[in-house]
Amino acid sequence: MLTTCYLGVGSNLGDRRKIIKSAVKKIEALKETRVIKLSRIIETEPVGCPKGAGKFLNAVLKIRTSLPPLTLLKNLKSIEKELGRKKSQRYAPRTIDLDILFYGGRSVNAKELQIPHPRLFERDFVLKPLSEII
Repeated sequence: MLTTCYLGVGSNLGDRRKIIKSAVKKIEALKETRVIKLSRIIETEPVGCPKGAGKFLNAVLKIRTSLPPLTLLKNLKSIEKELGRKKSQRYAPRTIDLDILFYGGRSVNAKELQIPHPRLFERDFVLKPLSEII
């Protein structure tokens, strides 16, 4: 059974637009997953990042998937790694950031994943593109 999910996508290192488009293609290629819609890509100021961090490009994706939430997360983390994301301090600049915002009507409260995303409603850079496609 396919579940409708919303993913946050952001980048503030490298060719940000190209990296976001690559991430979307890789998500589309995931088993049992279809990209339904991509919001406009907007440029935003970094939130919570170290001083001097570059601006982000942000978007939200609407997907349909039959992957369970933790499997989807594992796949998204693999895509981040493939696109050059390195483990570093929290809120550090990054080539790509992929977050599960909503997974159908489900709530998940696991150590590695919280759905809905816990800081979703504090972030205009997520809310604006989300409101465009929801």
